[in-house]
Amino acid sequence: MASGLASATMVALPSLGGCHADASSPEREASGPSTGGVAGRQPVVFLPHGGGPWPFVDLGMDPAELESLAGYLRGVSGLPRTPPRALLVISAHWEEAVPTVSTSPQPPMLYDYYGFPPESYQIQWPAPGAPQVATRVQQLLRDAGIASAQDKERGFDHGTFVPMKLVYPDADIPTIQLSLKAGLDPAEHFAIGRALAPLRDEGVFIVGSGLSYHNMRGFRDPRARPVAEEFDAWLRAAATAPPAERLKKLAAWSSAPSARAAHPREEHLIPLMVIAGAAGDDAGVVGYGGFYANLRVSSYHYG
Repeated sequence: MASGLASATMVALPSLGGCHADASSPEREASGPSTGGVAGRQPVVFLPHGGGPWPFVDLGMDPAELESLAGYLRGVSGLPRTPPRALLVISAHWEEAVPTVSTSPQPPMLYDYYGFPPESYQIQWPAPGAPQVATRVQQLLRDAGIASAQDKERGFDHGTFVPMKLVYPDADIPTIQLSLKAGLDPAEHFAIGRALAPLRDEGVFIVGSGLSYHNMRGFRDPRARPVAEEFDAWLRAAATAPPAERLKKLAAWSSAPSARAAHPREEHLIPLMVIAGAAGDDAGVVGYGGFYANLRVSSYHYG
């Protein structure tokens, strides 16, 4: 849940014309999909979803910052080599005792934030659900020995509808959500991602929606900027490391420099663990590196 700007809950490829990294980025961002992937295989992506309904209402933030992130998200649809037949979104805003998949054929909107202007509760992103894909998700998890559940009522939370409304504004791709597993154990989420990797060859675009920095007290506080920069530098190196090293580093994320200052609670980082698991042996690239609420945020692409 999020309340107003100061406590907005944060939680999606640069445009095809180039990246949206600022001049002070520690490295040049990728301007398109990584090379070497299998033709037709869908990529997997970890995206920053910003805070609350930020692209669609005036929150009094730096317009240049917001347009940079919005421009990145608008370009994410250019990542897949072939149009996806469905989207699977792992949002930071849904946790259950076991991984739980949404199965409604027409998911409602879930305005899981509060304290924003009235128009924030009128935003629509009426993508259809994909019950058959949800069934496939449960089958793959079961085959991997992972218990799961389904939720027929769950709607699109803002970790899904906010970034996806920019990525796919026509809301014409069937979409399901998958929850995080309570306890937020990185290894368990790597396993979930590995189990779901076959979906990539079945036309499903897997998206992890979170935020690479998420400490509510730090947003807009200049004292937090060095913390965000330090953790982001570590995360970039970890998320783009060779596959075996990548998983080892991410599993130990809490011992990274400024880790707990950047993530007092890690729910906004854990979607990256699912993405890293689903990435398999694919190389990782930094898809976006910019600022939100004056703090560094980044995204990662695989495949």
